[in-house]
Amino acid sequence: MTDHRRTVPRTDALLADPRLAPAVDSRGRDVVKTAVRQAQQAVREGSLPVDGLVEAVLAALPPAGTSLRPVLNATGAILHTNLGRAQLSAAAVEAVVTASGATDVELDLVTGRRARRGRGTLAALREAVPAAGDVHVVNNGAAALVLVATALAAGREIVVSRGELVEIGDGFRLPDLLESTGARLREVGTTNRTSLADYRDAVGPDTGFVLKVHPSNFVVSGFTAGVDPGDLTGLGVPVVVDIGSGLLAPDPLLPDEPDATTTLRAGADLVTASGDKLLGGPQAGLLLGEAGLVERLRRHVLARALRVDKLTLAALEATLRSAGNPTRDAVHADVDVLRTRCSAVAEALRRNGFDARAEESVAVVGGGGAPGVDLPSWVVSLPADLAVPLRTGPTPVAGRVEDGRLLLDLRTVPVASDGTVVDAVVGLR
Repeated sequence: MTDHRRTVPRTDALLADPRLAPAVDSRGRDVVKTAVRQAQQAVREGSLPVDGLVEAVLAALPPAGTSLRPVLNATGAILHTNLGRAQLSAAAVEAVVTASGATDVELDLVTGRRARRGRGTLAALREAVPAAGDVHVVNNGAAALVLVATALAAGREIVVSRGELVEIGDGFRLPDLLESTGARLREVGTTNRTSLADYRDAVGPDTGFVLKVHPSNFVVSGFTAGVDPGDLTGLGVPVVVDIGSGLLAPDPLLPDEPDATTTLRAGADLVTASGDKLLGGPQAGLLLGEAGLVERLRRHVLARALRVDKLTLAALEATLRSAGNPTRDAVHADVDVLRTRCSAVAEALRRNGFDARAEESVAVVGGGGAPGVDLPSWVVSLPADLAVPLRTGPTPVAGRVEDGRLLLDLRTVPVASDGTVVDAVVGLR
């Protein structure tokens, strides 16, 4: 039997190969070295012939200018945080390309004078949420809360339920974020139960606003009680609601997920949300609500530091004006269609000698959206030992391993990419 470890060329010899010289010049030696080592490992494991090593390195390299690699998300988590959450629609991608050159982002082409930045995007957001008196956009959801806290409550109090002092991604905690603005937190209620009287007793002359936070990445059940935003409107201070996921209008498939339209109509003065979650757009923080408050936020000095670039404005406007996007399509995917797709992919893989079968499964929204909601789905089940080679191959496909099997959930894979999934698996031979 061949010892594949003895057939692998040395790293320095491969990096000196003239076929890799252009890649070293354009991507950098370290990026190419990473791809070389991945290919060497594949040869050692016997999944790649040594005579295909250089070709595998070239295929595994990211596009020139970036170390990021495109990945097919077959995990069943629609908004996978580690894969960048929402995938942009074709319209949004086209808009980003258009915006990459010189644009009229702050120029009135008729008068030749300066114009309001991102006016087209802001108009699209107002049209999407008519209940908002005005809107503003910053660079992410946490930034939206920071701007509100700084502008309305620096040196004052923010009244918030103890059960809503959440931890967001990567260990960042909401209390720390808000207190960094110079605001003080006035915690009310308990972890599981907060009443209107708790808020009423805490509000006073030093209150900047009352904050409601949707726990978008966990669920508390059992002996619980909370207060709806509409019941807080008579306290004499602004009511700010962080809905988190960026849902702008009700979705029947996500009945417990708060949306901006309903929350504003219930009486909230301001709503903050993310653009790269259920809205399906680029990373952005959305601020919607009473016109005077929004203008106060827009004119605050911190708004300049938190503003979004022209690429984000373009992608967000295209997302708002498009009928669909990958996130929306994945949430609303037809289960029967998913079954048919998985059966076809599994059959194609069986014809190529793989132990593949279509199975029922469950997908999730993920990415801090609609916790506890399971979406019926279908997967292609494969041997678990294919997970790493498939994830590190020329066309990375990320699935999930459960009960000793690799599951590829096609709910999170575009229909047009089913053939790519088949080719990626077959290419492991």
